[in-house]
Amino acid sequence: MKHFKFLLIGIFFGIVLTKSEAVSWYRIYEMFHFQAFHMYGIIGVAIATGIIGIQFFKRRKIKDVEGNPIAIKDKDKGVVRYLAGGILFGLGWALAGACPGPMYILFGAGFWSMGIVIAGALAGTFVYGLIKDKLPH
Repeated sequence: MKHFKFLLIGIFFGIVLTKSEAVSWYRIYEMFHFQAFHMYGIIGVAIATGIIGIQFFKRRKIKDVEGNPIAIKDKDKGVVRYLAGGILFGLGWALAGACPGPMYILFGAGFWSMGIVIAGALAGTFVYGLIKDKLPH
Protein backbone atom coordinates (compact mmCIF):
# COMPACT_ATOMS: atom_id res chain seq x y z
CA MET A 1 0.00 0.00 0.00
CA LYS A 2 3.00 2.22 0.59
CA HIS A 3 3.79 2.43 -3.13
CA PHE A 4 0.20 2.62 -4.39
CA LYS A 5 0.74 6.19 -5.61
CA PHE A 6 3.41 4.96 -8.03
CA LEU A 7 1.01 2.40 -9.44
CA LEU A 8 -1.57 5.15 -9.99
CA ILE A 9 1.01 7.37 -11.72
CA GLY A 10 1.99 4.43 -13.94
CA ILE A 11 -1.62 3.78 -14.88
CA PHE A 12 -2.13 7.47 -15.65
CA PHE A 13 1.06 7.49 -17.77
CA GLY A 14 -0.18 4.43 -19.66
CA ILE A 15 -3.53 6.04 -20.36
CA VAL A 16 -1.88 9.24 -21.61
CA LEU A 17 0.48 7.34 -23.92
CA THR A 18 -2.36 5.19 -25.23
CA LYS A 19 -4.70 8.12 -25.86
CA SER A 20 -1.93 10.14 -27.56
CA GLU A 21 -1.25 7.12 -29.80
CA ALA A 22 2.40 7.06 -28.71
CA VAL A 23 2.16 3.28 -28.35
CA SER A 24 0.77 2.78 -31.85
CA TRP A 25 3.02 0.76 -34.11
CA TYR A 26 1.70 2.73 -37.07
CA ARG A 27 2.73 6.04 -35.47
CA ILE A 28 6.20 4.66 -34.79
CA TYR A 29 6.39 3.39 -38.39
CA GLU A 30 5.42 6.87 -39.65
CA MET A 31 8.11 8.43 -37.49
CA PHE A 32 10.90 6.20 -38.73
CA HIS A 33 9.84 6.90 -42.33
CA PHE A 34 9.60 10.66 -41.70
CA GLN A 35 5.97 10.63 -42.80
CA ALA A 36 4.40 12.41 -39.80
CA PHE A 37 5.36 14.87 -37.08
CA HIS A 38 3.15 13.27 -34.42
CA MET A 39 5.82 11.25 -32.56
CA TYR A 40 8.47 13.94 -32.95
CA GLY A 41 6.04 16.36 -31.30
CA ILE A 42 5.51 13.98 -28.36
CA ILE A 43 9.26 13.43 -27.99
CA GLY A 44 9.87 17.19 -28.19
CA VAL A 45 7.33 17.86 -25.44
CA ALA A 46 8.99 15.16 -23.30
CA ILE A 47 12.42 16.75 -23.81
CA ALA A 48 11.11 20.22 -22.98
CA THR A 49 9.36 18.89 -19.86
CA GLY A 50 12.56 17.14 -18.77
CA ILE A 51 14.65 20.30 -19.25
CA ILE A 52 12.17 22.39 -17.27
CA GLY A 53 11.95 19.76 -14.52
CA ILE A 54 15.72 19.41 -14.14
CA GLN A 55 16.20 23.18 -14.06
CA PHE A 56 13.46 23.43 -11.43
CA PHE A 57 15.20 20.77 -9.30
CA LYS A 58 18.59 22.45 -9.65
CA ARG A 59 17.44 26.01 -8.95
CA ARG A 60 15.11 25.17 -6.06
CA LYS A 61 17.62 22.69 -4.57
CA ILE A 62 14.90 20.06 -4.23
CA LYS A 63 15.62 17.21 -1.80
CA ASP A 64 14.75 13.54 -2.09
CA VAL A 65 12.47 11.66 0.31
CA GLU A 66 15.37 11.12 2.71
CA GLY A 67 16.21 14.83 2.83
CA ASN A 68 19.37 14.59 0.70
CA PRO A 69 19.85 17.19 -2.03
CA ILE A 70 19.22 15.80 -5.50
CA ALA A 71 22.45 16.08 -7.49
CA ILE A 72 22.47 15.32 -11.19
CA LYS A 73 25.98 14.65 -12.44
CA ASP A 74 27.08 16.04 -15.79
CA LYS A 75 27.47 13.46 -18.53
CA ASP A 76 30.95 12.50 -19.69
CA LYS A 77 31.99 14.03 -22.96
CA GLY A 78 32.19 11.62 -25.86
CA VAL A 79 30.46 10.97 -29.12
CA VAL A 80 31.05 7.30 -29.88
CA ARG A 81 29.26 5.89 -26.82
CA TYR A 82 26.18 8.03 -27.41
CA LEU A 83 26.07 7.26 -31.12
CA ALA A 84 26.49 3.52 -30.51
CA GLY A 85 23.90 3.50 -27.73
CA GLY A 86 21.47 5.62 -29.73
CA ILE A 87 21.81 3.41 -32.80
CA LEU A 88 21.27 0.22 -30.77
CA PHE A 89 18.29 1.77 -28.97
CA GLY A 90 16.79 3.01 -32.25
CA LEU A 91 17.27 -0.35 -33.95
CA GLY A 92 15.62 -2.14 -31.06
CA TRP A 93 12.78 0.37 -31.07
CA ALA A 94 12.29 -0.02 -34.82
CA LEU A 95 12.42 -3.83 -34.70
CA ALA A 96 10.12 -4.18 -31.70
CA GLY A 97 7.80 -1.35 -32.68
CA ALA A 98 7.95 0.13 -29.18
CA CYS A 99 10.41 1.71 -26.80
CA PRO A 100 10.70 0.42 -23.20
CA GLY A 101 7.79 2.33 -21.62
CA PRO A 102 5.13 1.41 -24.18
CA MET A 103 6.21 -2.24 -24.18
CA TYR A 104 4.49 -2.72 -20.83
CA ILE A 105 1.50 -0.62 -21.86
CA LEU A 106 0.99 -2.70 -25.00
CA PHE A 107 1.33 -5.92 -22.99
CA GLY A 108 -1.24 -4.62 -20.51
CA ALA A 109 -3.54 -3.68 -23.40
CA GLY A 110 -3.60 -7.31 -24.52
CA PHE A 111 -0.86 -7.44 -27.13
CA TRP A 112 0.62 -10.62 -25.66
CA SER A 113 3.43 -10.84 -28.23
CA MET A 114 5.04 -7.93 -26.37
CA GLY A 115 5.87 -10.49 -23.69
CA ILE A 116 8.61 -11.79 -26.01
CA VAL A 117 9.96 -8.25 -26.45
CA ILE A 118 9.89 -7.63 -22.68
CA ALA A 119 11.67 -10.94 -22.05
CA GLY A 120 14.33 -9.97 -24.61
CA ALA A 121 14.76 -6.53 -23.03
CA LEU A 122 15.13 -8.04 -19.56
CA ALA A 123 17.59 -10.63 -20.87
CA GLY A 124 19.62 -7.89 -22.58
CA THR A 125 19.67 -5.85 -19.37
CA PHE A 126 20.79 -8.93 -17.42
CA VAL A 127 23.59 -9.68 -19.89
CA TYR A 128 24.73 -6.04 -19.77
CA GLY A 129 24.85 -6.27 -15.98
CA LEU A 130 27.09 -9.32 -16.27
CA ILE A 131 29.56 -7.78 -18.75
CA LYS A 132 29.45 -4.05 -17.91
CA ASP A 133 32.72 -4.17 -15.97
CA LYS A 134 34.50 -5.53 -19.04
CA LEU A 135 33.14 -2.84 -21.38
CA PRO A 136 34.95 0.43 -22.06
CA HIS A 137 32.92 3.11 -20.30
